[in-house]
Amino acid sequence: MKNRQLFSRPVLCIAALLLLLTRAFPVSAQLLAHISVKAGARQCVNVPVSAVMKDAVMLVQDSLQFFEIQQGRRQAVPFQLSGSGHLYWIMDGKTAPGKARTYELVKGKPVPAKTTMQAKDSAGALVLEEGNQHLLQYNYRIAEPPAGVDTVYRRSGFIHPLWAPDGQVITNIHPEGHWHHVGIWNPWTHTSFKGKETDFWNLQKKEGTVRFKGFISRTQGPVLCGFQALHDHIAFSGKQETVAINEEWDVKAFNSSGSTSRIWDIDNTMSCADTAGITLLQYRYGGGFGLRTTAEWKAANSKVLTSEGKTRKDADSTRARWIKITGRTDKGEAGILVMCHPSNYDYPQPVRVWPENNERGEIMMNFSPTKMRPWQLRYGQTYRLCYRVIVFTDDLSKEEVEAAWEAYAKPPQVSVSWSAGL
Repeated sequence: MKNRQLFSRPVLCIAALLLLLTRAFPVSAQLLAHISVKAGARQCVNVPVSAVMKDAVMLVQDSLQFFEIQQGRRQAVPFQLSGSGHLYWIMDGKTAPGKARTYELVKGKPVPAKTTMQAKDSAGALVLEEGNQHLLQYNYRIAEPPAGVDTVYRRSGFIHPLWAPDGQVITNIHPEGHWHHVGIWNPWTHTSFKGKETDFWNLQKKEGTVRFKGFISRTQGPVLCGFQALHDHIAFSGKQETVAINEEWDVKAFNSSGSTSRIWDIDNTMSCADTAGITLLQYRYGGGFGLRTTAEWKAANSKVLTSEGKTRKDADSTRARWIKITGRTDKGEAGILVMCHPSNYDYPQPVRVWPENNERGEIMMNFSPTKMRPWQLRYGQTYRLCYRVIVFTDDLSKEEVEAAWEAYAKPPQVSVSWSAGL
């Protein structure tokens, strides 16, 4: 009896410990990788993160678990695998500068996760949604101009509406006098193609246009939704049409983790469709990222601020890492932040911003890569432009904007340590 008492307490403690470990990490589960994510020089807030996966892991994507290790305990984290072999998740909450967070990728019975981020077809458009909230609409079917307006303004392959988190629409399409402006779009204005000047932006010149060609993929899941779409930049010569540029849009909208901001990326990859190549000539606007905001935002109720401290009075023809536009109406205050990636051509790129006394005080903004210098695109090569957009209600301080830009331009460092045998 004495010996039984001596051994019973340690045995019970070991049994309890084993039970605890089993609950935290099932015996059937297999650890695949440790992943460390270290924040940069500024605080991160709800930042999208990704890591490249091994082929061996991709084969078992239907039976994976993903955890964050917090104070020795595992907390399940929603994740999503892309067809390109990337694992995506949100490093949620606030992460202090230089702080490292640790995750584990495990093979085992999947932890159920709701498909919060969705891409839904709707009458010739693809609508990206978070839960029951609209984020943006990509129009792949040709949109007709208003009744009585020349049909030359028919256009496809653009984003409108873009919604703020409170439901306000903050883009505009076919505004009077600028029927060719369509929400968010990016045709090139002044180009040289086969020895002829060609304008893909000003449709009334009947020199060229941009058309949706087809989808490569559509994505939805717990972390992100989006699409990859092909566009043709078409040059006109009489009744003849020639594709000058092949373009691929890769748009990803990320789970906001309950915040009042919405983050999405648009990456544009271009290649010459003709052996002649094409030169994007120096001009004051065109290409890059074009934006026409809601007609409700005018000089009296809107503000513009760039990374260099420029406002609507002096932002035009200056360079910027980011530009923020806010507007207040009776529906409340909302805004859009557009960030230019450091890898982009002629970064930091020049911006085109209409002055306050222009066009009824309404706003047109354009990151214009060829505003200061031409850009020659050669056949057989690819060229990429990347921008991140944050849509918000109320406003973002300059410190918050700089932190968001830092997380985009200099993302947290991701280190993956794979288990032996993978």
